Formats: sequence, structure tokens, C-alpha cells
Amino acid sequence: MTSNVNTVSPDTPSLGRQSAFTHISRSRKTTNSVATVAVYVAMLIALIPLVWVLWSVISRGLEPILTAEWWTTSQRGVLYHLAGGGALHAIIGTFVQTLIASVVSIPVGIFTAIYLVEYSRGGRLARTTTFMVDILSGVPSIVAALFIYAAWITMFGFNRSGFAVALSLILLMVPVVIKNTEEMLRVVPADLREASYALGVPKWKTIYKIVLPTAMSGIVTGIMLAIARVMGESAPVLILVGSTQTISWSPLGGPQSSLPLMMLDMYKAGTSAAVLDKLWGAALTLVLIIALLNIGARIISARFSVKQ
Repeated sequence: MTSNVNTVSPDTPSLGRQSAFTHISRSRKTTNSVATVAVYVAMLIALIPLVWVLWSVISRGLEPILTAEWWTTSQRGVLYHLAGGGALHAIIGTFVQTLIASVVSIPVGIFTAIYLVEYSRGGRLARTTTFMVDILSGVPSIVAALFIYAAWITMFGFNRSGFAVALSLILLMVPVVIKNTEEMLRVVPADLREASYALGVPKWKTIYKIVLPTAMSGIVTGIMLAIARVMGESAPVLILVGSTQTISWSPLGGPQSSLPLMMLDMYKAGTSAAVLDKLWGAALTLVLIIALLNIGARIISARFSVKQ
């Protein structure tokens, strides 16, 4: 008896299956096209101010930084409204203050995030810590500077200095490091931890050898974002340290300039051509330093991250 049922090869989809999965209505295609155009337009709108700012900084600040004098000398003995001098005193002050803040903030932020993700189990201490981190994340820099002024200078009697600036930068940097590191640690698959535990590896070693290297790229990126944020803050240097035109390596030795403070000094000095050149040069110098730090961080994260 001959069967009239047509057999279809498994490798050949049926017409019904083709129409079900390949046919897309015209309205859906139109909606998809509109959404795609909207995304590209939004991206272009976001790029316009970014490119505009970057072009303004580069075009106006490139000329002064191309001289060796800019990188090797300070403004000592040079009047603000006269040409000449460099930004070495401000560059050194920026590095010293940011280095102190980073040395404290990075380990504190990373270890706090490890506790919240790996050890807390949703306890009261973890909930309180998360709540305080959320509050600190939204604190303006002027509030952090005023707090350090009231506590460090008024209450304890210390002088205004670069170290006081570093303390305020710590308050701004720690919550950023904690939040970013916490998110990166949560992205690491739980299967990696469970596989390590199944092999008898202790928890601390699992975190050190598996969890942290897996999340290293994202953690380093977040740290650099935090450094970039605090490096350009102007409120702390305006309140907590005096301005100087000389090089000062000591964070406790009184006045210590920085690139944001140098820009504020130039802004108050007038609108002469020499003043504007120094102002834009300091701005471009700060942008270049942050860009170099980000490039270096990406190289380091690529070198030490777990290869996928």
C-alpha cells in the first residue's frame, strides 16, 4: 500500500515554518527603521558637545604646551598677565594630591566591595554600608570640602594644605570605586566560584585567583573614572589649600597648586592673551594626563585580566 504522506527532510524547513519565522510585517520593519534612526541621531547629538569641548580645549591650549618651558618650569617670578613660565608646579601638586587619595581610596573601595558581594549575605552592616555609599555617591564636591574644612582645619587645628584636599578627594572617590567594583564582581559567573570550591580552593584564594582577575578589566576602568573625576575637582582646592606659583612636593607644607587651582587663578587674573593661553594650556594638560592614565590602565587590565 502506497502512502500519500509527503516526507520532508529534517534539513529542509517547511513552508509554514518559513512563513512563521521569516515574514515580518511592514509596520514592524518601519518601527525598526525608526528606532535605528533615533538611536543614531541620539548618538550624534551626544557627540556634538563632546567633540566641541575637545576641539576647543585642543585648539586653544595646544600652543602653550608645545614648549619645553611649560613642562619644566613653574610660574615662580612670572606675573600671571605676562607670557612665560610653565605648569610644573600645578602638575606636581595634582599628582601628589591624587596619589594620596588613590592610595587610600582604591584598597578601601575594593575590599569594601568584596565584603558586600562575597561575605555580607545581606546583613545589617551590609545594608548600612550600601546606604551610606549611595549617599556619598551623590554628595557634591563642595560639601565634601566644607566637611574636611570643619573637621580637619577648624576642629583639629591643622593648616590648609594639599593633604586636606586629598582627604576631601577620598570622600568623593571611595563610593565610586565601591559601586563600580561591586557591579563588576557581581558580573562574574557563580559557576566559577562553585567550581573552585568543588576543587577544595579556599574562599579567599578563589576571590584572589579567580574572581578578581576575571573582573579586573572593569574594576580598573572604574578606578580610572574615579581618578579622572577627582583630578579635575576645583571646589576642594579652592577651599582647602592656598595658591602658590612655586613647586611644592610636600602635601603638609602649606600652599600647593594644582591644575584646577591654576585654572582658577588664571580665570581671576584677567582676560589678556597670556592669561587665556595659560588657562587653556592647563585645561589641555589635565585632559592629556587623564587620557594617558586611561590608556595605561587599559594596557594593565589587558595584561593581567583572565583571557577569555
